[in-house]
Amino acid sequence: MDRGAVVEEVGRLEVVPIELDPPGPGEVLVRLEASGVCHTDLHVLRTGWAHELPVLLGHEGAGVVEQVGEDVTLLQAGDRVVLGYRSPCGECRWCRRGATHLCRTPPGPGPRVRLGDGQELSLTLRTGTLATRTVVHGSAAIPVPSLAPEEACLLGCSIATGVCSALKTAQVWEGARVGVIGCGAVGLSTIQGARVAGASEVHAIDLDEGKLETARRFGATHTGIDDAKRLDFVFDVVGRPETLAQGLAMLGHAGTLVSIGLPQPGSQGTVPLDYAFDRRVRILISHAGDHVPAEDFPRLAQLAAEGKLDLPGMVTKRIPLDDIAQAFEDMEAGEVIRSVVVF
Repeated sequence: MDRGAVVEEVGRLEVVPIELDPPGPGEVLVRLEASGVCHTDLHVLRTGWAHELPVLLGHEGAGVVEQVGEDVTLLQAGDRVVLGYRSPCGECRWCRRGATHLCRTPPGPGPRVRLGDGQELSLTLRTGTLATRTVVHGSAAIPVPSLAPEEACLLGCSIATGVCSALKTAQVWEGARVGVIGCGAVGLSTIQGARVAGASEVHAIDLDEGKLETARRFGATHTGIDDAKRLDFVFDVVGRPETLAQGLAMLGHAGTLVSIGLPQPGSQGTVPLDYAFDRRVRILISHAGDHVPAEDFPRLAQLAAEGKLDLPGMVTKRIPLDDIAQAFEDMEAGEVIRSVVVF
């Protein structure tokens, strides 16, 4: 019997039996082997976040293709894949002009997953990976055969978001001075991306001293605010008005602030225009590092295989699905980088 972490009403999480139909045209059925527990899933649990309830949680998953629907030609049963919720549609005006990272209409599967009583489940970010099996659009399943599942799943969100924010959104150059505000899983991934880019300084800023020590293990050269002044790039992984202001104050001439963290609804930040004008400041918004799964997952997997990305170090706990509520508590307490559900 298949099972999944389901939110039937805001704030209530249960691991319950689920049922799946075979994949339709262009879709694949995937048996999950591992799924990371991300703060976005907690956001869905607490707010619904534009998902219809009931909703199956999870969007950072890796597994094995079990069945392919009609018109799926690039995948077959037995393929090991990482699921990518940002796979572009290929048809919108952004995709047609080659800017697939700006696509706002990623394709999703039809209504293939439901509760035992027949009620349809929506899937978090069109994937629903906190389950034993799920059905996704074929373009969202990216072959990545070379990594252990509990490491490969991290490519789907935290690693892609942080590393690609440095390499793609900001395009950090060799020798740049970089600051990262917020040293959770995405912040540590951003630090790794800055290191891969060849940054000469990486300043880690966080209120938790333990996270700062961890940041040094992943490539930070400095910790704390006092050292972080006049930087070329600052990544705000928190997404609050005060961290926006803090990041702007740390920038030097022609510096770039990259906003990564998901802001709370209605929150507003203030940009001192004379300061921004004088320093020629840029502000960029990173939506998950602007990654495109089919392009970036293989590249990230190669960096990991070459020892340039530390994926094993990102996995703090391997847990069963039934421990998902505790995983959210551990994440909020700052006790883990990533808890990964292993099926």
